[in-house]
Amino acid sequence: MSLYRMLWLANESNPCADGEHNLLPHDVEVIRVEDPAEALAAVRAEAPDCVLVSGSFGKCDRGAILEAFLASDARVPVIFWDKNLPAREAVGLVREGAYTCLSDCDGWDHVVESVEQACEDRQRRRPKLHPSEKPEPWRRDLVGRSAAMEDVANTIRLVGPFKCTVLITGETGTGKEMAARALHSASPRGHQPMIAVNCSAVPESLLEAELFGHVKGAFTGAANHRIGRFEQAHKSTIFLDEIGEMPLELQAKLLRVLQEREFQRLGSSETIKVDVRVIAASNTNLAEMVRQGKFREDLFYRLNVVPLVMPPLRKRTEDIPVLVEHFLAKICASEDIPQKQVTPRTLERLSNMPWPGNVRQLENAIEKAIALSSYRDTLYPGDFGLAESHKLVSAETPMPLAAIPEQMDFATAVSQFEKAILEGALAKTGGNKTAAAELLGLKRTTLIMKLRGLHTLEGSLTAAIH
Repeated sequence: MSLYRMLWLANESNPCADGEHNLLPHDVEVIRVEDPAEALAAVRAEAPDCVLVSGSFGKCDRGAILEAFLASDARVPVIFWDKNLPAREAVGLVREGAYTCLSDCDGWDHVVESVEQACEDRQRRRPKLHPSEKPEPWRRDLVGRSAAMEDVANTIRLVGPFKCTVLITGETGTGKEMAARALHSASPRGHQPMIAVNCSAVPESLLEAELFGHVKGAFTGAANHRIGRFEQAHKSTIFLDEIGEMPLELQAKLLRVLQEREFQRLGSSETIKVDVRVIAASNTNLAEMVRQGKFREDLFYRLNVVPLVMPPLRKRTEDIPVLVEHFLAKICASEDIPQKQVTPRTLERLSNMPWPGNVRQLENAIEKAIALSSYRDTLYPGDFGLAESHKLVSAETPMPLAAIPEQMDFATAVSQFEKAILEGALAKTGGNKTAAAELLGLKRTTLIMKLRGLHTLEGSLTAAIH
């Protein structure tokens, strides 16, 4: 059984390709195609471990072929092999993302060696090669399968194994810390605890000591030595949340840590070296803060090695049903109660909400709804504050004044108006009180109490008349 799968794009006139595939190792399966469009389709369908492009293809230049392959699968290694490949073009292809470029001076043995190395790198850097395989463990931290979240997952999959600095940006509540934890889990440091610091939650006067530690007597109240967060994160990852809130004076010291991977505890001249990966996050526009002089430009570029943008919930509404199910299971498990569910209509309403607070607001809304639903195992729009009575009687079409009798007092008019709404809901649902309550955004018990109250009022009025 073959361990690797190689897609070989070679035109008929390429002498390098004739019979050479028979000399490949037995653990490499070859998929041979002659047309670039066919090769692109094979990349999508076959998920090869590497692509070998030999020869030229007329008007379809190598740069365009490479761009098409990487647009389809950014992780696939692409090797170019052509005896007529100019050195300048080879350098350009590598800069654009090619795995390597081989010329006429590189024999078949060198090609085989490059193919095997590329296949090994591919499998090592992306364990998940086929949809049938189990998802990567770190993927549990990212809930959602929308295109926007897949872009986030692909970036994490690519940069996770490295220790390069990552800057995560996005609106409040989009899940920046979850992305940071996924990055940490996807790295070789994942077995160590990630150290998280919220720069906006620590007073400015204490933030330096929090990050770098201090020695006894370094300042008033420093009764003991203390190890800082960077030292705690040695051989692991430190997550600096709300990095835009860091004072300018401290930004200079952080820049040195990023450049030299060393620092000094507060009140000490001893230099401490650390092996730490830095992930920073901000919900503010750091580039704009740089223009305003509120954030160091050199620190911004040092942090922004790999930018990762978390999409707002309004741009991935297709993930809302999955998020609702996830939070229902999470919250019910934490409360040690049977799992609840939402009605289809409730889920539709939730999916159409703007959610300015993003995923965090959705989670809080679900937690509130679970608490308000008490013993019920089903959540309705009313539990989320999504009343729908306006759909029965629109606020834009109020009851005409001519329809109100001249001698009717206010309380009677309101009760009759309420009765019309309740009867309209029951008529729409065929007398089903549970469905009528859901339509109105009420609890079933509230609907029943209102009906009983109206019947009691009608009885009192009848008795008064007679």
